[in-house]
Amino acid sequence: MPSSRSFALVTVAVGFVALAHAALTWPPEATLALFGGGAAIAFVAEAVVINLGFLEHRVCPKLLGVPLYVLFGWTGAVYVAFRMAFLATDGPSAVAVAATIATTYDLLVDHRGVAEGHWTYTDDLPGPRFRGVPWWNYAGWVVVSSITAALALPFL
Repeated sequence: MPSSRSFALVTVAVGFVALAHAALTWPPEATLALFGGGAAIAFVAEAVVINLGFLEHRVCPKLLGVPLYVLFGWTGAVYVAFRMAFLATDGPSAVAVAATIATTYDLLVDHRGVAEGHWTYTDDLPGPRFRGVPWWNYAGWVVVSSITAALALPFL
């Protein structure tokens, strides 16, 4: 089982690589919108779910219960998904494709974070789960990824 520290460091490193790539290839406004605005949106979304008692993170450091590495994970994943979407389409449809790609990525990997003990879903909300991850997590990925990608779109 990987340590929480190495897991967080890898997540942050991937986020920094994505940020560096954006800084080298995108207008500064688009980079700031996606990474700055996206981190703020991800922070609020995580804080709400944590404060509702639906999710418990075990990786530190945290700010108001939100592990800081999460902000790099969200924005890095959305950036990569958005760049992939632009290979097939552009404009608002790229936002929808990016949200689909980012959510699919989470569908494939989120259960590993649970299995490795990095976080636990503590809700008892009704509805389907996939590999122990509740439906609302994926709905959140669609919403947060869409908003994050849409923030950068006007500058591209």
